[in-house]
Amino acid sequence: MSKLRRQLSAGIVNSVETKNLREIKAKTGNLYESISIVAKRANQINISLKEELHNKLDEFASHTDSLEEIHENKEQIEISRAYERMPNPALLATQEFLENKVYFRKGEDELFS
Repeated sequence: MSKLRRQLSAGIVNSVETKNLREIKAKTGNLYESISIVAKRANQINISLKEELHNKLDEFASHTDSLEEIHENKEQIEISRAYERMPNPALLATQEFLENKVYFRKGEDELFS
């Protein structure tokens, strides 16, 4: 398991849970700003996970077009299943945001963490 996957999925439940909107709003003073920050972080997580998955699956890619050479690779299937079992990037981003692990800033003069 890669360092990124271990870091992201440590202690996070793979199901949707109700969050307190007041707690989310309290981080920035505006619920919509908080949701926007979470969404941007979720996109970052999603991009990095996709890159990591594609890099791992490229190792198994065959560069020939012959249908006879295509076969199921058990390692490839296990890698894909492991990524499918991971929590959704939005859940990961929300958890990071609530634990103050996301750095963000508003404009040029106000800084938040």
